Amino acid sequence: MNIHASTSRAPAPVLRVEGLSKQFEMHHLQRTLFAFDNIGFRLDEGEFILLTGENGAGKSTLLRTLYRSYLPRAGHAYYHTREGVIDLAAAADVDIAVLRRREIGFVTQFLNARPRVAAEEIVAEPLRLAGTPHAEALEQARRWLTAFGVKSQLWPAYPSTFSGGEQQKVNLARALILPQRLLLLDEPTASLDRDARRALVERLAELKASGVAMIGVFHHPEDVASLVDREIRLETIRIADGADDVAE
Repeated sequence: MNIHASTSRAPAPVLRVEGLSKQFEMHHLQRTLFAFDNIGFRLDEGEFILLTGENGAGKSTLLRTLYRSYLPRAGHAYYHTREGVIDLAAAADVDIAVLRRREIGFVTQFLNARPRVAAEEIVAEPLRLAGTPHAEALEQARRWLTAFGVKSQLWPAYPSTFSGGEQQKVNLARALILPQRLLLLDEPTASLDRDARRALVERLAELKASGVAMIGVFHHPEDVASLVDREIRLETIRIADGADDVAE
Protein backbone atom coordinates (compact mmCIF):
# COMPACT_ATOMS: atom_id res chain seq x y z
CA MET A 1 0.00 0.00 0.00
CA ASN A 2 1.50 3.34 -1.09
CA ILE A 3 1.10 5.29 2.17
CA HIS A 4 2.85 8.48 3.17
CA ALA A 5 3.28 9.20 6.88
CA SER A 6 2.00 12.58 8.03
CA THR A 7 4.52 15.00 9.59
CA SER A 8 2.04 17.74 10.49
CA ARG A 9 1.22 18.33 14.16
CA ALA A 10 -2.21 19.77 13.37
CA PRO A 11 -5.14 17.33 13.58
CA ALA A 12 -5.33 15.58 10.22
CA PRO A 13 -8.63 15.34 8.35
CA VAL A 14 -10.10 11.94 7.60
CA LEU A 15 -10.43 12.94 3.95
CA ARG A 16 -9.14 15.82 1.83
CA VAL A 17 -10.51 16.10 -1.71
CA GLU A 18 -8.75 18.35 -4.24
CA GLY A 19 -9.86 19.11 -7.80
CA LEU A 20 -11.81 15.86 -8.20
CA SER A 21 -13.54 15.50 -11.58
CA LYS A 22 -15.46 12.72 -13.27
CA GLN A 23 -16.85 12.17 -16.74
CA PHE A 24 -18.02 9.14 -18.71
CA GLU A 25 -17.00 8.49 -22.29
CA MET A 26 -19.93 7.00 -24.24
CA HIS A 27 -17.96 5.69 -27.18
CA HIS A 28 -20.92 4.10 -28.97
CA LEU A 29 -22.69 7.47 -28.90
CA GLN A 30 -19.53 9.50 -29.45
CA ARG A 31 -20.48 11.64 -26.46
CA THR A 32 -19.05 12.61 -23.09
CA LEU A 33 -21.29 12.63 -20.03
CA PHE A 34 -20.06 15.01 -17.33
CA ALA A 35 -20.75 14.19 -13.69
CA PHE A 36 -18.86 16.77 -11.58
CA ASP A 37 -15.83 18.99 -11.99
CA ASN A 38 -13.12 20.37 -9.70
CA ILE A 39 -14.68 19.28 -6.41
CA GLY A 40 -12.73 20.06 -3.24
CA PHE A 41 -13.48 19.78 0.47
CA ARG A 42 -12.13 18.55 3.81
CA LEU A 43 -13.90 16.04 6.07
CA ASP A 44 -12.91 15.74 9.71
CA GLU A 45 -13.43 13.01 12.28
CA GLY A 46 -17.04 12.86 13.46
CA GLU A 47 -18.19 15.30 10.77
CA PHE A 48 -21.29 14.74 8.63
CA ILE A 49 -21.44 16.32 5.16
CA LEU A 50 -24.73 16.28 3.25
CA LEU A 51 -24.50 16.36 -0.55
CA THR A 52 -27.30 18.26 -2.25
CA GLY A 53 -28.14 19.30 -5.80
CA GLU A 54 -30.47 18.55 -8.68
CA ASN A 55 -30.90 15.10 -10.17
CA GLY A 56 -27.97 14.54 -12.47
CA ALA A 57 -25.59 16.77 -10.53
CA GLY A 58 -23.35 13.80 -9.75
CA LYS A 59 -24.02 13.25 -6.03
CA SER A 60 -24.11 9.45 -6.15
CA THR A 61 -21.30 9.43 -8.70
CA LEU A 62 -19.12 11.41 -6.29
CA LEU A 63 -19.72 8.85 -3.54
CA ARG A 64 -18.91 5.99 -5.88
CA THR A 65 -15.77 7.76 -7.04
CA LEU A 66 -14.61 8.19 -3.44
CA TYR A 67 -15.35 4.50 -2.83
CA ARG A 68 -13.42 3.84 -6.04
CA SER A 69 -16.19 2.06 -7.87
CA TYR A 70 -15.33 4.72 -10.49
CA LEU A 71 -11.94 6.17 -11.36
CA PRO A 72 -11.87 9.98 -11.46
CA ARG A 73 -10.76 11.87 -14.57
CA ALA A 74 -8.63 14.23 -12.49
CA GLY A 75 -7.90 15.27 -8.92
CA HIS A 76 -7.06 13.65 -5.62
CA ALA A 77 -8.87 12.18 -2.61
CA TYR A 78 -6.34 11.92 0.22
CA TYR A 79 -7.62 9.52 2.85
CA HIS A 80 -5.83 9.39 6.21
CA THR A 81 -5.63 5.72 7.14
CA ARG A 82 -4.48 4.52 10.53
CA GLU A 83 -1.00 4.03 9.00
CA GLY A 84 -0.74 7.19 6.89
CA VAL A 85 -2.13 8.98 3.86
CA ILE A 86 -3.25 7.32 0.62
CA ASP A 87 -4.74 8.88 -2.50
CA LEU A 88 -7.97 7.01 -3.21
CA ALA A 89 -7.94 8.40 -6.75
CA ALA A 90 -4.71 6.61 -7.60
CA ALA A 91 -4.45 3.69 -5.15
CA ALA A 92 -4.08 0.12 -6.37
CA ASP A 93 -7.21 -2.02 -6.39
CA VAL A 94 -5.76 -4.37 -3.77
CA ASP A 95 -5.24 -1.42 -1.39
CA ILE A 96 -8.79 -0.21 -1.97
CA ALA A 97 -10.07 -3.71 -1.15
CA VAL A 98 -8.19 -3.64 2.17
CA LEU A 99 -9.56 -0.20 3.05
CA ARG A 100 -13.11 -1.29 2.24
CA ARG A 101 -12.74 -4.23 4.58
CA ARG A 102 -11.14 -2.27 7.42
CA GLU A 103 -11.99 1.42 7.29
CA ILE A 104 -14.34 2.64 4.53
CA GLY A 105 -18.01 1.66 4.33
CA PHE A 106 -20.56 2.26 1.60
CA VAL A 107 -24.26 2.17 2.43
CA THR A 108 -26.81 2.00 -0.36
CA GLN A 109 -30.49 1.13 -0.67
CA PHE A 110 -29.72 -1.99 -2.70
CA LEU A 111 -28.86 -5.42 -1.31
CA ASN A 112 -26.87 -7.87 -3.38
CA ALA A 113 -28.69 -10.84 -1.89
CA ARG A 114 -26.83 -14.11 -2.15
CA PRO A 115 -28.94 -17.24 -2.67
CA ARG A 116 -29.35 -19.68 0.22
CA VAL A 117 -27.68 -17.41 2.79
CA ALA A 118 -29.83 -16.46 5.80
CA ALA A 119 -30.46 -12.81 6.59
CA GLU A 120 -28.87 -13.10 10.03
CA GLU A 121 -25.73 -14.66 8.53
CA ILE A 122 -25.43 -11.90 5.92
CA VAL A 123 -25.64 -9.25 8.63
CA ALA A 124 -23.20 -11.05 10.95
CA GLU A 125 -20.58 -11.61 8.25
CA PRO A 126 -18.63 -8.32 8.64
CA LEU A 127 -18.16 -9.02 12.35
CA ARG A 128 -17.06 -12.60 11.71
CA LEU A 129 -14.54 -11.46 9.10
CA ALA A 130 -13.18 -9.00 11.67
CA GLY A 131 -12.60 -11.83 14.13
CA THR A 132 -15.75 -11.78 16.27
CA PRO A 133 -16.84 -15.28 17.40
CA HIS A 134 -19.78 -16.59 15.39
CA ALA A 135 -22.24 -16.75 18.29
CA GLU A 136 -21.50 -13.16 19.34
CA ALA A 137 -21.67 -11.90 15.76
CA LEU A 138 -25.03 -13.63 15.29
CA GLU A 139 -26.37 -12.11 18.51
CA GLN A 140 -25.42 -8.60 17.37
CA ALA A 141 -26.87 -9.26 13.91
CA ARG A 142 -30.21 -10.19 15.42
CA ARG A 143 -30.14 -7.06 17.60
CA TRP A 144 -29.67 -4.83 14.54
CA LEU A 145 -32.24 -6.69 12.49
CA THR A 146 -34.68 -6.06 15.33
CA ALA A 147 -33.71 -2.37 15.46
CA PHE A 148 -34.48 -1.97 11.77
CA GLY A 149 -37.80 -3.76 12.09
CA VAL A 150 -37.03 -7.15 10.52
CA LYS A 151 -39.30 -9.74 12.17
CA SER A 152 -37.59 -12.64 13.92
CA GLN A 153 -39.23 -15.25 11.70
CA LEU A 154 -37.35 -13.73 8.76
CA TRP A 155 -33.89 -13.91 10.35
CA PRO A 156 -33.15 -17.48 9.11
CA ALA A 157 -34.85 -16.84 5.75
CA TYR A 158 -33.15 -15.89 2.49
CA PRO A 159 -33.30 -12.13 1.71
CA SER A 160 -33.51 -12.94 -2.01
CA THR A 161 -37.17 -13.77 -1.28
CA PHE A 162 -37.84 -10.53 0.66
CA SER A 163 -39.60 -7.39 -0.53
CA GLY A 164 -37.44 -4.44 -1.55
CA GLY A 165 -38.04 -2.63 1.73
CA GLU A 166 -37.12 -5.68 3.83
CA GLN A 167 -34.01 -6.27 1.74
CA GLN A 168 -32.97 -2.67 2.36
CA LYS A 169 -33.29 -3.17 6.12
CA VAL A 170 -31.03 -6.22 5.94
CA ASN A 171 -28.57 -4.24 3.84
CA LEU A 172 -28.45 -1.39 6.37
CA ALA A 173 -28.01 -3.74 9.31
CA ARG A 174 -25.08 -5.40 7.54
CA ALA A 175 -23.49 -2.12 6.45
CA LEU A 176 -23.71 -0.47 9.86
CA ILE A 177 -23.00 -3.36 12.23
CA LEU A 178 -19.23 -2.81 12.08
CA PRO A 179 -18.15 0.84 12.61
CA GLN A 180 -15.83 2.27 9.97
CA ARG A 181 -13.73 5.45 9.98
CA LEU A 182 -15.39 6.78 6.82
CA LEU A 183 -18.98 6.05 5.83
CA LEU A 184 -20.46 6.91 2.43
CA LEU A 185 -24.27 6.92 2.40
CA ASP A 186 -26.09 6.77 -0.94
CA GLU A 187 -29.87 7.25 -0.51
CA PRO A 188 -30.09 4.70 2.34
CA THR A 189 -33.64 5.74 3.36
CA ALA A 190 -35.28 5.65 -0.08
CA SER A 191 -37.59 2.66 0.58
CA LEU A 192 -37.69 2.61 4.38
CA ASP A 193 -40.74 3.10 6.54
CA ARG A 194 -40.72 5.77 9.24
CA ASP A 195 -39.64 3.47 12.09
CA ALA A 196 -36.72 2.05 10.09
CA ARG A 197 -35.64 5.56 9.10
CA ARG A 198 -35.68 6.56 12.76
CA ALA A 199 -33.57 3.52 13.68
CA LEU A 200 -31.09 4.41 10.94
CA VAL A 201 -30.74 7.99 12.18
CA GLU A 202 -30.19 6.77 15.74
CA ARG A 203 -27.42 4.43 14.53
CA LEU A 204 -25.80 7.20 12.49
CA ALA A 205 -25.89 9.48 15.55
CA GLU A 206 -24.06 6.80 17.57
CA LEU A 207 -21.43 6.41 14.86
CA LYS A 208 -20.97 10.16 14.53
CA ALA A 209 -20.51 10.50 18.30
CA SER A 210 -17.83 7.79 18.15
CA GLY A 211 -15.88 9.77 15.55
CA VAL A 212 -17.02 8.19 12.28
CA ALA A 213 -16.84 10.68 9.39
CA MET A 214 -19.79 10.57 6.98
CA ILE A 215 -20.81 11.89 3.56
CA GLY A 216 -24.39 11.27 2.48
CA VAL A 217 -27.08 11.73 -0.12
CA PHE A 218 -30.58 11.40 1.35
CA HIS A 219 -34.04 11.04 -0.15
CA HIS A 220 -35.40 12.50 3.10
CA PRO A 221 -32.73 15.05 4.14
CA GLU A 222 -34.94 16.26 6.97
CA ASP A 223 -34.35 12.92 8.70
CA VAL A 224 -30.66 13.69 9.24
CA ALA A 225 -30.91 17.47 9.70
CA SER A 226 -29.76 17.20 13.33
CA LEU A 227 -26.60 15.33 12.27
CA VAL A 228 -25.48 17.53 9.39
CA ASP A 229 -22.47 19.79 10.00
CA ARG A 230 -22.13 21.12 6.45
CA GLU A 231 -23.84 20.91 3.08
CA ILE A 232 -22.04 20.73 -0.23
CA ARG A 233 -24.20 21.53 -3.22
CA LEU A 234 -23.22 20.03 -6.56
CA GLU A 235 -24.26 22.04 -9.59
CA THR A 236 -25.42 20.38 -12.78
CA ILE A 237 -22.90 21.01 -15.53
CA ARG A 238 -24.71 22.93 -18.27
CA ILE A 239 -23.43 22.72 -21.81
CA ALA A 240 -24.54 24.06 -25.15
CA ASP A 241 -27.15 22.26 -27.25
CA GLY A 242 -25.61 19.72 -29.58
CA ALA A 243 -22.52 19.36 -27.41
CA ASP A 244 -21.75 16.75 -24.79
CA ASP A 245 -24.27 15.60 -22.21
CA VAL A 246 -24.45 15.59 -18.43
CA ALA A 247 -24.24 12.34 -16.48
CA GLU A 248 -26.76 11.24 -13.89
